[in-house]
Amino acid sequence: MTYLATNNRWSLFDDMDRQIRRFLQTSNGHQVKVESWIPAADIVETEEKYILLTDIPGVDPASIEVSMDDNVLVIAGKREAMASEEGVEIHRRERISGDFERRFRLPETVAVSEISATGKHGVLEVVIPKKPVEQPRRIPVTH
Repeated sequence: MTYLATNNRWSLFDDMDRQIRRFLQTSNGHQVKVESWIPAADIVETEEKYILLTDIPGVDPASIEVSMDDNVLVIAGKREAMASEEGVEIHRRERISGDFERRFRLPETVAVSEISATGKHGVLEVVIPKKPVEQPRRIPVTH
């Protein structure tokens, strides 16, 4: 699980996973069957919001599920493998297909009900607005 804007150790695990997948390729370029993959993600923070950008090339945005559970944002979906056709020989297969899931623990300061997601050009953008910060105020004392 990735901790939003606070913990980079999980990106190390994602990088290790990608390296292991590269290692699993056979000498002729075919890849050993992998059941899942981990799309790369960037997290950007502004004063008003967090923006999560996830690379999902070849995935129909309508087939992606974005959900929240106990302050954890979950992005899940599946990239379909290229269908085999009669008379077509695949010489190289490097693009990983299969199920994917990413989890991001959100801080308590986000406006969960206002989260939105859009997908285009192979990138899923999840906008996570922050709750307005309450300003200190003076309370008059009446008599």
